[in-house]
Amino acid sequence: MTEHLRGLYAITDSELLGADRLLSWVDAALAGGARLVQYRDKTADVERRREEACQLLRLCDYYGARLIINDDLPLAAELNVGLHLGRDDGSLREARQALGDQAIIGATCHASLDFAEQAVEEGASYVAFGRFFQSVTKPGAPAATPVLLEQGRRAFAVPIVAIGGITLHNAPQLRIAGADMLAVVHGLFGANSPSEVERRARLFSEMYQTI
Repeated sequence: MTEHLRGLYAITDSELLGADRLLSWVDAALAGGARLVQYRDKTADVERRREEACQLLRLCDYYGARLIINDDLPLAAELNVGLHLGRDDGSLREARQALGDQAIIGATCHASLDFAEQAVEEGASYVAFGRFFQSVTKPGAPAATPVLLEQGRRAFAVPIVAIGGITLHNAPQLRIAGADMLAVVHGLFGANSPSEVERRARLFSEMYQTI
């Protein structure tokens, strides 16, 4: 499991990636080296979300990557994939019991080492800190700094994920500060073509090959 928790962590956005883009843009991200894909869709269309998640799972399987479902434990359990929970999205302990020891379960920790410590105690596979820069997806999230990554790296044995406004320009400083994974939304998928998504994914992924 841990071999997947390093490098580019691609996160989908239902507004950015409509039905006509979702699969081809994610395919491009995986071709470029993304190791995890988080399916994030807060809409109420349960059947559509299930179908899209199934399609994404097939893509991830093809590329040897792992699929993570955002805030939907029943769907994650049905598909036997990972889960990411925000601070108010449910119990990590219950998720771990439901999904088993081998499942990847991530936790949003904002800019709090205390949140991260609690998440690790409750069974999180990784802890996600952010936002580090101005974020389109979560503009009001508490700000985090590279120093927090350094502190988290020393404090916790689980992988550290950085999220929030990450671009190819600002990502290296987070990588150097200790981020095992870079979780990227607009900086990856805010492109005008799948080829551009793949180019960006390759450049993000190369940061973990050269540092």
